[in-house]
Amino acid sequence: MTDATRLQQRALEQLDPEVPVRLAHHLRAAVRRARSRGVTVLVSVTVPTAQFGDPVAVITASRRPSEPWFALEQPDRDGLAMAGLGCVQAVEADGEARFAGVSERWRELRADAEIDPLDGPPGSGLAAFGGFAFAPGGGAAPEWHGFAPGSMIVPEVSLVRQAEATWLTLNAEVAPDDTAEDVTARIASRVAALRAEPMPLFDPHPTDRSRVASPMPPAHYEEAVARAVERIRAGEFEKVVLAREVDVHAPQAHDPGAVFGLLRQAFESSYVYAVGRGDATFIGASPELLIRRQGQRATTVALAGSARRSADPAVDDHLGEQLMRSDKDREENAIVARRIARTLRPFSVWVTAAPEPVVVRVANIQHLAAPIRAQLASPIDAVELAGHLHPTPAVGAEPAAALSVIPALEGFDRGWYAGAVGWTDASGDGEFLVALRCALLRGGVARCYAGCGIVRDSDPEAELAETEVKLQVMLPVLSI
Repeated sequence: MTDATRLQQRALEQLDPEVPVRLAHHLRAAVRRARSRGVTVLVSVTVPTAQFGDPVAVITASRRPSEPWFALEQPDRDGLAMAGLGCVQAVEADGEARFAGVSERWRELRADAEIDPLDGPPGSGLAAFGGFAFAPGGGAAPEWHGFAPGSMIVPEVSLVRQAEATWLTLNAEVAPDDTAEDVTARIASRVAALRAEPMPLFDPHPTDRSRVASPMPPAHYEEAVARAVERIRAGEFEKVVLAREVDVHAPQAHDPGAVFGLLRQAFESSYVYAVGRGDATFIGASPELLIRRQGQRATTVALAGSARRSADPAVDDHLGEQLMRSDKDREENAIVARRIARTLRPFSVWVTAAPEPVVVRVANIQHLAAPIRAQLASPIDAVELAGHLHPTPAVGAEPAAALSVIPALEGFDRGWYAGAVGWTDASGDGEFLVALRCALLRGGVARCYAGCGIVRDSDPEAELAETEVKLQVMLPVLSI
């Protein structure tokens, strides 16, 4: 045994003395299956660990140049954090059927997988992480290179933390010509390279400042809103969501780890997420859940209607009361809630929605939210459910046939903005959020996105001002 092999073996034993034994057992079974069927087989082993208490910090510190990574945190939710690094298997699809295509391929992979039976929290064990573009062919623009319209990745390692306990999952692909020893060496090498270091700190350039500029002037957005309102009042459709882009040009490359660290501190109740592909990272702090599936239970929320926050509690409460009384915002929320409930009913024993929305507050904005729950009638998985729901009128249009007006009015490729980002596991459970309050980082350029729901009473100037409020999630973080 070489010195390198001894170090790798020690890395596995430090996780748990039983890990090498369990891993060897599953790898031998996977090699037999791969050879008998002539296919590759996924192997997954999960172990509790005290070594890696901050999943995202470990992943950002251990990432090799250009390799894919994923991170999701919601600090207020019992410290939930999950992160994945590397790629054992990429599950990708495009077009209208991109969700269905990814779901079908994922079912095939997990059906053949050799999975360790040790149970951990949601998201641990064999799981795929990633997301989907807003449009069937979204991400064709050069800035979105590397982000396929549908892309879920099975990482080499993933970490999940909840309630101060952390679980590490090790994944590998076993081919017919592999040996258990060779695969063990690959896994051990990856574990030995993991680094438990703090999140990087934001380090602004000592002299130069960031420059903020819109690819299209603000007046373009106001004109798009005015045209949409005219068409809504003419009866063409009920609602459409229109977005705009704003670029932050920094004097040095944006550090996605440092940006993530700032976001999770500032937005503890939001879904703080990052998806890395090549030299780019799609990152944000979204308030909106698209779907969560836990067994036969499905949970989501109709989130639409917005107002700014105030540092004065009395003013903040007043703004929330105005939001609750706003006919325009309540109509916007009701449109979203009706569509979600209507979409879930064919797959459910029952669907229930809150009779009245409530005000939910994040750091810089408050929304109307109507929780929706369903008891599923059959085991439809999280990716399929996300595909049926996406895009809700909260980011798209009502009716859905009006989606075609969005690119014509906006004038740009949304890519993964307003798409779905999340995870799914070997049982088909999973969680997808709506990719909002976000930016695409590539080198020294960060392209930020924000949009508003347009209905018949929308005012172009007010809608532009609302996008400015929503952009304040990312702009202060990126332009320090």
